[in-house]
Amino acid sequence: MLGLPSIRLSRRGLLLASVFAATAEAEAQAQAQAQAQAQTAARTPVRGGTMVMIVNPEPSTLASYAVSAGNIPMITTQVYEGLLTYDWELKPAPHLAKSWEVGADGKTITFKLQEGVTFHNGQAFTSADVAYSFLEVARKFNPNGPVILKELEAIETPDPLTAIFRLANPAPYLMMSLSSNNIPIICKSLFEGTVPLNNPTANRPVGTGPFKFGVWERGQFVRLDRNDKYWKPGLPLLNRIIARFIPDAATRSAALETGEAHFAAYSAVNAADIKRMQASPILGSTTQGYGTTAATSVLEFNMRRPNLAKKEVRQAICYAIDRQFIADNILFGFAKPAVGPLSSVFKTSGWFTDEVRRFDVPDRIAIANTLMDEAGFPRGANGVRMGLFLEINSFGEQWLRQGEYLKQALAQIGIELTLRSEDTATWLRRCYTDYDFDINEPFYSAGADPVVGVHRHYGTSAIRKGTTFVNNKDYRSPVVDQLMDDATRELDRDKRAALYHAAQKQMVEDCPGAWLCEVQYVTIFNQKLQDHTTGPLGTDQDVERAWLER
Repeated sequence: MLGLPSIRLSRRGLLLASVFAATAEAEAQAQAQAQAQAQTAARTPVRGGTMVMIVNPEPSTLASYAVSAGNIPMITTQVYEGLLTYDWELKPAPHLAKSWEVGADGKTITFKLQEGVTFHNGQAFTSADVAYSFLEVARKFNPNGPVILKELEAIETPDPLTAIFRLANPAPYLMMSLSSNNIPIICKSLFEGTVPLNNPTANRPVGTGPFKFGVWERGQFVRLDRNDKYWKPGLPLLNRIIARFIPDAATRSAALETGEAHFAAYSAVNAADIKRMQASPILGSTTQGYGTTAATSVLEFNMRRPNLAKKEVRQAICYAIDRQFIADNILFGFAKPAVGPLSSVFKTSGWFTDEVRRFDVPDRIAIANTLMDEAGFPRGANGVRMGLFLEINSFGEQWLRQGEYLKQALAQIGIELTLRSEDTATWLRRCYTDYDFDINEPFYSAGADPVVGVHRHYGTSAIRKGTTFVNNKDYRSPVVDQLMDDATRELDRDKRAALYHAAQKQMVEDCPGAWLCEVQYVTIFNQKLQDHTTGPLGTDQDVERAWLER
């Protein structure tokens, strides 16, 4: 049997060993303490510095109270504030409203407002600004307004710091739509008597937020400066924010990799570049901050067109598309196939169902061709049944890649697809004002509740010419309208889920559009930038606590 050799130390040797051990332990402790102190010092917020964030594409307007394009809030939520914000569990938290009380019948909400808040022009913030923002602007001009404020009958202002919302029926979803992204509070005295979109402050916003509008150099950047009179003591920490507009995807990625830019969210970074950038030693990434996004890439069919008015054609297009291919090869794994108008993030609430007509079946191309024949569109001598235009989403190169795939996919069923790319303003005008499109390729965020982000895309009342990201498809279904209206008012969770299940089945059967992928956005940031994502709204809320390590 082999054993370890016996080691015998003298008393002096034992003493020296203990001294050495104690010294080593003390040195180790001192080193650990020094490292901890260094880490603590490195994590201590410091004031000053300029954060450069990439916004793509450049917004056509900063009037976020009337336009809901996803490239606007990254800028405007630094300037405008809402009544509420939300914690990581999506529970309402105070913002311009410091407290609230919901009446026993659910028909009144009494908000107590923060004291000592002023707009950037020096005007005091009061309940009159709240009432005006909701009743005269949001309800009339905000894309979400007519839907989420449908039950709002009046707002009483008994004193400057109290706003009482009077509702026709309980509307629990309303409490999930009061952030600065959804309904920003604007200064009544600046807007009264003007058309909101034409107001002089539409592109020079004046709010109560941590940053003030500085300058907009078209085609280059927007500069926001610290609000030294911000109502939260000691905030913000940054001196300014520069929102840069860089059209080329490779240049955007290079700006992050070289440290010229500190932050890029949503689709500002091409999906093809994300994994490479995640390996960069100076960059970090997170999927947090999209808790109320529930983003879905979709196609919208203009049902005013005679060929697209036929359900068989719309269904055939849905069958022709391989959604898993898009998720894997266009969005590089940062997505999964969608099956209907509600994202699967609503599965935990019970509202989502995948028990709908499924288009991901093995014989989908054969089914699609049969549907095209039945619709009365035989193939011509060249194999083409019809030609359609696809309007390319201007929010990133991946949407052009997706369009190129769709051109190939629809060719299998005899549809010749022509891709049309335009600047953001022209694209939005063509699809939401002129209705001069066949198929549109947007994406939408469902919000924290379907009422907030889904109803406006499919309800008949949401057909609002000139308003972006609403029902431009001319989809009119009395069945779906009734189901969504009932779900809006239903307080019983199970009954509400049943209503949404029925609505999803009907919408997927009708195919007013094609639901392609549920998109997982990734934020890329410089590791010197700290505390940039502090809640589920992510880039759709202010970065008042963000700071840069020196």
